[in-house]
Amino acid sequence: MRFSQVLRPKEPGNARAAGAASAVLVVAFVAGAAAWPWSPKRGLGLAFGFLATALFIFEMLYPFRRSKARPLGTAKSWAQAHVYLGTLALLAVLIHGGFRLPRGGLGWALLLLSLWTTASGLIGVWLQKWIPAALAEGLHVEALYERIPALVGQLVAEADTLMAGADEVAERFYRTEVRPSLGRPNPSWGFLLDVRASRDRALEPFRRMAEFVDPAEKGRIDDLMSIYTEKIELDAHYSLQGILRRWLVLHVPTAGLLMGLLAVHVFAWAWY
Repeated sequence: MRFSQVLRPKEPGNARAAGAASAVLVVAFVAGAAAWPWSPKRGLGLAFGFLATALFIFEMLYPFRRSKARPLGTAKSWAQAHVYLGTLALLAVLIHGGFRLPRGGLGWALLLLSLWTTASGLIGVWLQKWIPAALAEGLHVEALYERIPALVGQLVAEADTLMAGADEVAERFYRTEVRPSLGRPNPSWGFLLDVRASRDRALEPFRRMAEFVDPAEKGRIDDLMSIYTEKIELDAHYSLQGILRRWLVLHVPTAGLLMGLLAVHVFAWAWY
């Protein structure tokens, strides 16, 4: 269910328009390559280079989506244009080179950075659709990323109070198996694929403990499991919200480097 939601475009009309534009670019390349020897330095090859440059420049205007003077209207429209035009920019780069591997170091750098920037951007789109769905589907606790360490500290204090006066078996279980992981946020990539499965695995020691604990302590262990369940859900929020924040480190710096090398590439073409 979640896979179908993530793969479904938010604006199907924009996806169809991008697909049609891609088809037009490919047809133009096929027709041009059939009519003349293809070269990135002249004719249609050069035109596709200019097109890719213009699209990449537009992509770098994305931070201005929050400006009151934005020409595309809403921030959502900017985001849609950023995603689809960025993909078209990569296609224009490939067509510019005639779908051939580059020869020089600068050409390789531009190609690889274009591929990485586009791929990391599409991964970001997937994460921004997948993670909110995962959090809504599998968790009951909601928390802001910045407040999670403080909330975890409150849970530790609550658990310490609860387990004060527990019998030896319950106290040893708490001290050795629960307290070490309860004391701090524990991010894990496992939450990205299946939040509920990761939670269930973490609660398995409590289920085993229920077979050995004194009946008088069972209520205390159940309350401790409730606290620990809330802690695991905070860990899931900390993990998934953290992934969303760190993803930008993979995308934005390489995009800036790409634009710098693109400026060098254009200057070299104009100069020589």
